[in-house]
Amino acid sequence: MAPLPLPVTIPLAVASAAYLSARLSLAHDLLFLRITTAALISVVRAVRTNKLSLFYVLEAHARHASTAAAPFLLFEGKSYTYAETYARALQYGTWLHTRHGVRAGDVVAVDFQNSDTFVFLWFGLWAIGARPAFINYNLTGTPLVHSLRESSARLAVLDPRVVGAHGVTDEVRRELESAVEFVVFDGALEGEVNATVGVRLPDEVRAVESHVGLAILIYTSGTTGLPKPAVVSWTKIYMAASLSAKGTGMKKGDVFYTSMPLYHSSASCLGVCAALQAGAAIAIGRKFSTKTFWKEVRAMDASIIQYVGETCRYLTVAPPETDPTTGEVLDRKHRVRVAMGNGLRPDVWAKFKDRFNIDTIFEFYAATEAPVGTWNLSRNAHALGAIGRYGLLSRLFVNHRSAIILLSPATSQPLRDAKTGLCIRAGPNQPGEFLARLPSDDTNARFQGYYHNAAATDSKILRDVFAKGDAWFRSGDILTWDDDGKIYFSDRIGDTYRWKSENVSTAEVAQEVGSHPAVREANVYGVELPHHDGRAGCVAIVFATPTPDASVLKSLAEHVDERLPRYAVPLFLRVVKEVGMQSTGTMKLQKQALRDQGIDPERVQGDELFWLNGGVYKPFGPAQWRALQGGRVKL
Repeated sequence: MAPLPLPVTIPLAVASAAYLSARLSLAHDLLFLRITTAALISVVRAVRTNKLSLFYVLEAHARHASTAAAPFLLFEGKSYTYAETYARALQYGTWLHTRHGVRAGDVVAVDFQNSDTFVFLWFGLWAIGARPAFINYNLTGTPLVHSLRESSARLAVLDPRVVGAHGVTDEVRRELESAVEFVVFDGALEGEVNATVGVRLPDEVRAVESHVGLAILIYTSGTTGLPKPAVVSWTKIYMAASLSAKGTGMKKGDVFYTSMPLYHSSASCLGVCAALQAGAAIAIGRKFSTKTFWKEVRAMDASIIQYVGETCRYLTVAPPETDPTTGEVLDRKHRVRVAMGNGLRPDVWAKFKDRFNIDTIFEFYAATEAPVGTWNLSRNAHALGAIGRYGLLSRLFVNHRSAIILLSPATSQPLRDAKTGLCIRAGPNQPGEFLARLPSDDTNARFQGYYHNAAATDSKILRDVFAKGDAWFRSGDILTWDDDGKIYFSDRIGDTYRWKSENVSTAEVAQEVGSHPAVREANVYGVELPHHDGRAGCVAIVFATPTPDASVLKSLAEHVDERLPRYAVPLFLRVVKEVGMQSTGTMKLQKQALRDQGIDPERVQGDELFWLNGGVYKPFGPAQWRALQGGRVKL
């Protein structure tokens, strides 16, 4: 048989190689090696030179001829080069040091909306060897007081926009008056900082005791009802920055746009720090809005954008923006090549990608305190919806460092073998809790846990998993891993639900709802809604009177609005008849049946439903349910 001619064999070979690469995810193996190698080299180099602080990365760019004049920070029409940002960091650091006595090792709370000032304060603290505690600016009342106390900060620098009814109130100040100094960073103080001569303190003040030492405190919501400060180490930041920079192919000349809150690790570590590592620019939006998102992307000439799942949904269903002069649809008028983030649901993925002509999706899965993360770089529909994807080689490594174990359906606790007492590894496509291996004799080497909270830290460590004495980090997430090395998210374990990109604790919400004088019992859970990501808050509620009147409903709406972050305010009420109707024999409230029934008026067994509409709880019936099903309601 005669050999095939080259014009035939070459395309066949290329097609075969492409198929094998896709089938075995060889490209993901190479990406895995690039990410892990880059992070390892960065950490080793920083440790050897005793320059772990990322302040030195900013300084290096500010002093190098190729990057000093390059833009680093873009915000609301303002642009700062690397050299200018470095100079501002020195000014802010000097002001904090001389005006407020901040010293190396101190923790300072930063309660700010996204802004250039946020970044200057952050790097100013690193410049003098101090550490920022990023406070969720949505918090008020007890959660805010708790967050500030847990940080050990004696100084809290406040954005004027977070001072007042939905932020730092007079009551919060009184609770902490002997422990925390509150400084509202207004125009006068900004002028004071601008007049300060920035001084670079000696390297000794930025010396770091360990590569797993504290770099930032970033808060995460757990099932306890109150935020917990997770220790974000220098190594974790290097890994996050490498993940984002290498995963998106970020380079000099790129502009990474985020309107996600900087108090979250997604925007701060995978956004700002990634751009810094790559010598690229970070473009910041103050808040996410469908009306401003693409305007800012175009104005800042972004090439990479960041999302959370709901972000993409909102953008996809928003009406198209048109040029006011020509009428041209502007959906694809941008230079964005990559969208990176987490939580992009399969039903939105392709629609978002197609409408806005996004070439690549870089979906990742991680948690602020977790010692492991996964990612899926996707340019087609092959791995649509997956939160992780590994090739033949990288899968061997990941299988050694992580695992999915089966859970008891009744208790949601690890299912253990009756003979060995050890956990049972989930098989392909079996849902279970995702775990990450820890050194059994030094768990802190990979999991630094929660700041000054040994009990909360220990609760995330599972022992005797596959061998007596071994140690694993519990993610609290239920995932599945298929035969092709793709990982999919299933759900969160327990009562916590996710809404508006935030984890909401049912215990916290129930406590605040139950403190209203007209409420006798409140059982809080999350319900899935048509055309909405996550779960919305619903309360199976017993009032002091069988049927609440309008004044009670109005009072309850005002009550929860004053005491809870906006994303945690329950959107639905289900009025039940008697106290204890959902209780077990051990007085634990049952939620599963309520979750399953949701807010469909035909499935709630005759209970009255109300929804938050215009700041007041109003009747919710079949007409409202049909509007929600038809996608005519956005919550």
